[in-house]
Amino acid sequence: MSARLLLLPGDGIGPEVVAEAERVLAALRDRFGLEVEWSEGLIGGAAIDAEGDPLPASTLEAARVADATLLGAVGGPKWEAIERSIRPERGLLRIRSELGLYANLRPAMLFKELAGASSLRPELVAGLDILIVRELTGGIYFGQPRGIRQGEPHPDGRPGGQRVGFNTLVYSEFEIERIARSAFEAARKRDKRVCSVDKANVLECSELWREVVTRVAADYPDCELSHMYVDNAAMQLVRAPKQFDVIVTGNLFGDVLSDIAAMLTGSIGMLPSASVNEKAQGLYEPVHGSAPDIAGQDKANPLAAILSLAMLLRHSLDRGDLADRVEAAVAGVLADGLRTGDLAGEGGTPVGTRAMGEAVVARLGN
Repeated sequence: MSARLLLLPGDGIGPEVVAEAERVLAALRDRFGLEVEWSEGLIGGAAIDAEGDPLPASTLEAARVADATLLGAVGGPKWEAIERSIRPERGLLRIRSELGLYANLRPAMLFKELAGASSLRPELVAGLDILIVRELTGGIYFGQPRGIRQGEPHPDGRPGGQRVGFNTLVYSEFEIERIARSAFEAARKRDKRVCSVDKANVLECSELWREVVTRVAADYPDCELSHMYVDNAAMQLVRAPKQFDVIVTGNLFGDVLSDIAAMLTGSIGMLPSASVNEKAQGLYEPVHGSAPDIAGQDKANPLAAILSLAMLLRHSLDRGDLADRVEAAVAGVLADGLRTGDLAGEGGTPVGTRAMGEAVVARLGN
């Protein structure tokens, strides 16, 4: 039975980069027998323009029945003045929520040909391949109670009555176990090492996190588990990033650490991501935004979208063999010296969006 995919080009450079990922997808179907069919839908600003809703019901239904969804980007200055509740970004947040996409997978990969683009010395980052597994639907961003209220007078006589902002960090055993299993399953497809990041020396919530992750690790005897406090993890990502394989952590810590890791790779145009649920149904998208300033000019880097497709193959379709082939093709075009504008500082041959996509397809072989 063919896998069903949904393509959501979205806004800005989204249609351009998704088109190149689609070109790769078609090659995998035609040359390597990948049993897949796909359709296209609207999301973000494009959906607002067409239907007045950043996530039309038809798009959501198509995403529900698809095995996976590949998204380009949403948003742009065109829609910044409209009501916040119907801005393009609300469509992205809603589809994540509606599909229960609790596990955010953020790789930080640095192809050796781009080692000079990193802010760290090449010898520290060449060949970097980290996967950060971030819990996406719980933690302090969603904990109750939350809000801003009028403060009470201080008992020591200091000025009282000032406003107080508060958020609650909450994780249940179920949420922790679920994300931990996602991390270990991902590690089994990699180097079988998981580092759980928390703040168990200060936070009771992190004490529970560490306890549950340790318990889950017993079900994965083929994987190695270590623990690290988040402040040390941030330092180690900059000091010696290649020590990590898979990092699993909560929503807030993962938000920060994934952005630190992203900066190690030199260009945000190279970074894919995924958000998956318990059925391995996922939403895959490049980390970069819609970049409206270069939209429609054949300047965007499609490699993050193509690498997002590789993640889709590996995590939702269980076709790690084809994912490896796609990643090798990307490495090959970089080794050939092809560079889009965001990588221009690394020398090589300047190419546009379409030419880069065509080169990846050519590199796939037969």
